[in-house]
Amino acid sequence: MLLGSGASRASTDLRPERSGKKLPIMADFIDMVGLRDIVDSLSPDIRDDNFEKLYSKLHRANPASAEILEIERRVYDYFKDMKLPDEPTIYDYLVLSLRPRDLIATFNWDPFLYQAYCRNVEFTKDLPRFSFLHGNVAIGFSEVDKRTGPADGIHKKTGSWYEPTRLLYPVDKKDYNANELLRIEWERVKYWLSKEESRQLTIFGYSAPETDVEAVELMSQARGTPEERNMEQVEIIDIDSEKEVVKRWKRFIHTHHYDYRNCRLPQSSPIHK
Repeated sequence: MLLGSGASRASTDLRPERSGKKLPIMADFIDMVGLRDIVDSLSPDIRDDNFEKLYSKLHRANPASAEILEIERRVYDYFKDMKLPDEPTIYDYLVLSLRPRDLIATFNWDPFLYQAYCRNVEFTKDLPRFSFLHGNVAIGFSEVDKRTGPADGIHKKTGSWYEPTRLLYPVDKKDYNANELLRIEWERVKYWLSKEESRQLTIFGYSAPETDVEAVELMSQARGTPEERNMEQVEIIDIDSEKEVVKRWKRFIHTHHYDYRNCRLPQSSPIHK
């Protein structure tokens, strides 16, 4: 299962984050995270309402600038303190519906997947595996052990520190091999996509933006052509139309072997009142 920001947005729309924080997507990221004052202070040639393009321009100009360091701090702090509500959420149902033979690969920075795992592992150890493809505020990485664990935690046996993961990378230099954590996480997801017994791919709330061309290409190469996977099924859960999402993911779909679910909440829903 592949998760994008739309999955977390859907979860918080149905069951709001404990303190009421909204889950941003790239279209409203700058204002929701509270970066507008920084953006407005930048020169016109750097300013951009697309957050990833803005960050890339800043990084290209000076990766150690005061503006870029402040942006990184605010983004991390915004996501770091998010907490699932006490009620069951999409993430709780998700981890409980899958098994160790399943993999959830997420592009999301929020801690919801990890928190859902932690509170459900009390009831069963029969839970899926995970890959954090763009880092995560809940996850740290030990350079000594080459393992992930809770951010800022200490490995009980080795005493190694799980250093908090980096979240932001310039979109024109998302080299997944240059970062040890991302390399390991991507090797895992490529292996699972290539397995013969991987019969179903579910894509939930991930729009495959133009800034993630490299990511989609890596997944496509690992999975193979639709003709090579002609007995497999792709499930897509999104708010965009069926026509749009099928076109977006056509390199993964063999003829009619897909299911489409629209997860947009109706305007009459109590959530919108």
